[in-house]
Amino acid sequence: MRHQSSHSRKSWDFYFMDIAYMAATRATCPRRQVGAVLVQDRKLMGSAYNGAPAGVTDCYEGGCLLVDVYEKNAAGEIVQKQHCIRTIHAEQNLILFTDRAQRLGSTVYVTDSPCWTCANMLANSGIAEIVYHRPYEKDLEKVSRLLQEKGIGFRRLETYQPPRVHSERIGD
Repeated sequence: MRHQSSHSRKSWDFYFMDIAYMAATRATCPRRQVGAVLVQDRKLMGSAYNGAPAGVTDCYEGGCLLVDVYEKNAAGEIVQKQHCIRTIHAEQNLILFTDRAQRLGSTVYVTDSPCWTCANMLANSGIAEIVYHRPYEKDLEKVSRLLQEKGIGFRRLETYQPPRVHSERIGD
């Protein structure tokens, strides 16, 4: 017999998003910490965060490797931005560190909606759904169209509140 409790349990979506945010605490990018987890049938299959490749200088150690990028803004004007080329995105690391059998039909929980490149990679990885919290506005509309065309679920957890995490940087 199941014990009845007045304690309400966290939803699966919020639980896995919490884990994605915890993964983000390992990020080696000082500009934005992103975490991602792969879930199949409510079972955690893998986690990843953004950062430099293992074994090489990361942004905390050597600074960001910024390059100038030119993009159109909402008004259609060309604007100059800087982009770090040292960091591998969390979604890319998640794909690298899991196999296709784990990804088939799975859900990716990611702290931030994927950029265009990551969305393309995820669209070809076998996943069935992407759940995110913070929107990455620059690519959100075209990523949404791509995933809809591919038949991949794409939804935002708007009412989600990330856990408070202690972010003391200590040795690996």
